[in-house]
Amino acid sequence: MAPEEMLKLLPEQLSTEQPSHLPAEWPVRGLPVSVTVTAGSELIAFRTLFVKEVLRFWKVSLQTIAAPVVNALLFLLIFTHVLDRHVTTYGEVDYATFLIPGLAIMSVLQNAFANSSSSLIQSRITGNIVFLLLTPIAHATFFWAYTLAAVVRGVVVGAAVIAVSLPFVDLSWKAPIWALLFALVGALMMGAFGIIAGIWSEKFDHLAAIQNFIVQPLTMLSGVFYSVAALPPFWQQVSHGNPFFYLIDGFRYGFFGQSDASPWLSLAVVAVTTALVAGWAYHWIASGYRLRQ
Repeated sequence: MAPEEMLKLLPEQLSTEQPSHLPAEWPVRGLPVSVTVTAGSELIAFRTLFVKEVLRFWKVSLQTIAAPVVNALLFLLIFTHVLDRHVTTYGEVDYATFLIPGLAIMSVLQNAFANSSSSLIQSRITGNIVFLLLTPIAHATFFWAYTLAAVVRGVVVGAAVIAVSLPFVDLSWKAPIWALLFALVGALMMGAFGIIAGIWSEKFDHLAAIQNFIVQPLTMLSGVFYSVAALPPFWQQVSHGNPFFYLIDGFRYGFFGQSDASPWLSLAVVAVTTALVAGWAYHWIASGYRLRQ
């Protein structure tokens, strides 16, 4: 149709004319095409995004898995040599045995955070996040794929830390279900927090600031290298205000059957904190905050 002929058409005709090659059930030209998303397609979308996120860190496992394990071993060798006779632990538990669960859960938390946060900020900086936002997948699919992939990386690194430490100590499992529960919930919390950090950060410097000034201090000052019960009363109270303390203390309970706080109290604090962080992350995904800019 020539331009001069188009000008003769009424506005109603122009807005409702359908191209002859399109099916009759397609919407009017100029309106977005509606897509019906079924449960099966959501499952396929979740599986695809989840596998993509797992393969993303697995293909560089020397950096994402081996490097954190080596760091944990260095902590173990140095701190046991320096502090073996200066740190009070649980009864007859030697310092090296006491330290390993702390290093394992610290590795779980830090690597779960690193996985989701680094993936999101890389996608945002390179611009390929748009290909995900254009798909009709649900916000819950987006959230759970990124978060559960972070859980996988955190748990794999934590298990590797424990595995390579076994030749050095005689590690017992008094309540393994508690240890597994705290590892999974902690990884879930940090995976969700990584989504928040990845969305908020405009560049890698912002993400590094969160890692260096929030994540690392909260993990290292929460009883990884010492028992909080050995601290002065004031610093014990300060430590009890740190949710990471309850994660590490509850995880350590799974090995020794002893802890500085009740495991039920620790689980309650961790569960509430995880729910709040996950809700925050999901709200930002659903609202498109900084994702659609």
